[in-house]
Amino acid sequence: MLADQQLPGLDCGMCGFKTCDELATRLATNPAYLQRCIHLSKDKLSTASPTLGLECCAESSSCHGGCQPTASARSPFMTTTPWVDSLGRSFDFYLEHFPEDPGPREIIIPHNPLITREMNVTIGDILIGRPLGMSCGCPITHCGVVTEVDLRTGVITWCVTGPLAPRQHGFKDLGYYIAEAYEGLVRDTQSELKIGMRYYFQPRMCMLQWRHSGLINYLNRTDEGYQVRVEGLFIG
Repeated sequence: MLADQQLPGLDCGMCGFKTCDELATRLATNPAYLQRCIHLSKDKLSTASPTLGLECCAESSSCHGGCQPTASARSPFMTTTPWVDSLGRSFDFYLEHFPEDPGPREIIIPHNPLITREMNVTIGDILIGRPLGMSCGCPITHCGVVTEVDLRTGVITWCVTGPLAPRQHGFKDLGYYIAEAYEGLVRDTQSELKIGMRYYFQPRMCMLQWRHSGLINYLNRTDEGYQVRVEGLFIG
């Protein structure tokens, strides 16, 4: 298979699959998954330069650790647009979903993880549920399609797609769940993005158009934007 020859064979797991062979199998039906391979990216972040080109004037008495990136080091996706959410609160970036996904990718776990096994949740299932309390506290019931399931831990990855599919095809109701992370693309940002920093962001398809906050713990620059994983989620 051509995809087998293209993949690096490192089994790093950064694409979301455990091995390159598993990714190659999925490429047969979803060729767009090839975009997830960071080793094939022509424009990826260097792990040896976590500060993304910051020039520090440490020798200057006026430097207090707040140095700004030089013009050449600034992200091509940075803008100076002052964005606010529907409640008038500012945020740092929009979070888009991956082009191969039907909607925003959310990693979740039911308040009772055993539900994942008891309901026999499988890839392709249509689910509904609501993120409760510390994990977000969103007042909107989320609906989506399952893309990954871990029956041992109960963790589910799904793409949030809206209420039409559950109305047309039926659904499984998770009840309350914890939103562990979002994964997606950042094309528009007014802040320099760094691993380990907490940001305010707005999911592009959020029905309420409210800002969220979360800590970026994965970051990779591609031609389409920054691939990010955001954990420690809150609304507001």
